[in-house]
Parts: sequence; C-alpha cells; structure tokens
Amino acid sequence: MTPQQVVLRLGELTLKGRNRHRFEQAVLQQLKRVLRPWGAIKYEKEFGRITLHLNGTPYETVREPLKTVFGIVSFSPVLTTELELERVQETALLAMRAMDTQPRTFKVSVRRVNKSFPHDSQEMNRLVGGYVLRAMPDLKVDVHRPEAELKVELRERQTLVYSQVESGAGGFPLGTNGKAVLMLSGGIDSPVAGYLAMRQGLAVEAVHFHSYPYTSERSQEKVKELVRKLAVFAGPIKLHMVPFTGVQTKIHEAYRENLLITVLRRAMMRIAEKLAEANGAGAIVTGESLGQVASQTLASMNAIGRAVYLPLIRPLVCMEKQEIIRLAEAIDSYKVSILPYEDCCTLFLPPSPSTNPNLKVVESIEAGMPWLQEEMDEAVRNTETLWIDTDRRTEQEDRFSSFF
Repeated sequence: MTPQQVVLRLGELTLKGRNRHRFEQAVLQQLKRVLRPWGAIKYEKEFGRITLHLNGTPYETVREPLKTVFGIVSFSPVLTTELELERVQETALLAMRAMDTQPRTFKVSVRRVNKSFPHDSQEMNRLVGGYVLRAMPDLKVDVHRPEAELKVELRERQTLVYSQVESGAGGFPLGTNGKAVLMLSGGIDSPVAGYLAMRQGLAVEAVHFHSYPYTSERSQEKVKELVRKLAVFAGPIKLHMVPFTGVQTKIHEAYRENLLITVLRRAMMRIAEKLAEANGAGAIVTGESLGQVASQTLASMNAIGRAVYLPLIRPLVCMEKQEIIRLAEAIDSYKVSILPYEDCCTLFLPPSPSTNPNLKVVESIEAGMPWLQEEMDEAVRNTETLWIDTDRRTEQEDRFSSFF
C-alpha cells in the first residue's frame, strides 16, 4: 500500500476556545520543521486535524519524525479514492490485503461526512464489508473485538480509507504555554523533566553548571549531547554553560558543614533565575524527584526553592526511578546520561548532607558571605551560550556578556 496522505489528529484540549488557531499554527510550524527534508509535502488544516499530502514521499520516511511533534495525538496513513461505491470497495480491499499481518477478524467503520453520498453509514458498512468478505473468504466479521478495523471516511471531495492508527507525542504544541529554563545536569532525571515540560507546551532553554577544570570537558560534551536528544522534539535549543567554579570554591572555603549542598543549590537557583529573566522565561524546570537524594526531601526543596521568585516546575516530583528510566530510554537520553563523566554536583560533598535544613539557618550562613552576590553575577557574565541542534554542524556559539 502506498498512502497518498497522512491524517494527523490534534489533541482535544488544544482545540478549545479562542486559542485553537494558535495551537494549530504551532503544530504546523513544528511539522514543517521536522519534515523540511521532504519538500514535496503539502499541508491542509481542518478542524481538529492536519492532512499531509505526501505527493510521492514514502510514508515510512516521515513516520518517525511525526512522533516527535507535540500536540499530535495520533496519525494514520490513508489511501484516497473517488466518491464512488465501486472505487471505495476496491480501495478498501486493497487496504486489507496490504496489511503486514493478515487478520482473522475485522470490521468496517464508515463515517459519512458528505451527506449527499447516496448510501448512509450503516449501508456502507455492509456494502464495503461484504465486498471484502467475498474477496477474502478466510476473514470473519467481529464488530466487538476485531483484529483489524477498516475505517472509511466519505469526505466532501474524496474518500479516505485506512486501518492503521499510530500514537503521536500528545501533549500541547511546543511553546504554547510559555518558556522556561531547564536546570540540566548530566544525570538521568533532568532531560526527562525537560521532555515532559516541552510536552506540556513549554519552550525550554537549558542551563548547565560546570566546574572546569575540576570537571572535564567530556562532561560538558555529555550535556551538549543530552540537549541534542531534546532538540529532536524542539529544534535548536539554547544551552547556557555557567562557569560555577568560582562560586563553588569560595562557598566551600567559607562553609564546609552539612548545609553546603543547600547553599550551593540556592546559588544555582539564583543564577538560573537571572538567566531566565534575561531570556524572557517565566519559570525554572528541575529534575527533582521527592526523596531521591538529600537535596530532594520536602524540607530541602523548600529551603532551596525559597531562593527564587520564579515558579519552580518539577515534572518528576512524584515519579519512581524506574518510571523515569523508562522515559529516558524512550527519548533516547538514558545511554548518554549514564556515561561516567562527573559534574559539579559531585564536588565538595559534605560527609553527611542535611536532609532537613532550617531556612533561617541557611539564610544566616549566606549572610556571612557578603561576596556571594558578586560571585554569582560574575558567573552570569561569563556564561557561554550555545545553540544546540540535532546536527552539530548547525550549532552556533556566542557569549552572554551582554546580560549586564
């Protein structure tokens, strides 16, 4: 079977109210991005769906890219034919015979959008199903639990015939719910948090803290590769590489007790907030999951989160580790995340980090560091900003020194 079209179904939530046109345009923009290599494809919008006219483009080449576009709930490759009973029957038989695995049972579901067609839906179910049964006598009809369902849509100008329904990425179209910065470590959790945030309609820019030369350049390359995995779903993503060595070493020189991690994480939050505000982002996304490590107890998250005013979005907060790993494998970030390259969070760890930090005590410790604000501002001034895409050849680099 050589499909002439692909029908893309949009999420119901994205189509409600006055935002429908904006949601449709956002999906269309992402479609044109992922399908750019296939210039023959044409796009047609209808209520609740977008139709791709393949114009000779093989369906199998666009199948996987379509799964990366948020806002698409499902899609189907379709055969098209005229609004004539004989042509509909022949096309339905062709679709049944082209299935990869021949089913033992089937049903026909006809939807008559074109009310001028001379046969109604129930009658067409019998006419099409009977034609297929006569040509394929080993088949049986099962209207309750068929192994295959043959769908026929009688549209205004043509008939669509299909049986395959592929799951899409779902969620909200990218960018329709604003922009956030993602605090991206080299671990398993934060890329998954970024993916889930994007799936809910957030455009993201990544912020990574490195402590070169204490951490190697390989750890920075690892983070860039993680951003490339996310760029599959979003296109080019900004990555802000924050030199955290100065802040980290000065804090460690001034304080080495059990609240060190809390103080360091609060400094990271403040820097991320500055970068967010400078780039028009309205929230900070983190990969925190409740109870995983000392800095992710409820008390720790409270003490750390109080350092900033922007909303903190924690998509993984109530997820188990195995759930997170399964998602990491699904988005192809897991193998990169487990590469054994250290990040700044592994440096200067106290023997027994506090799991129940007192906010007033933490603020008192910070009050004894009058130089802390200037150190954080210096880190922001020296932040390196990269545009990361799936293709390394298209990546661009610039300095963020224009922040001040």
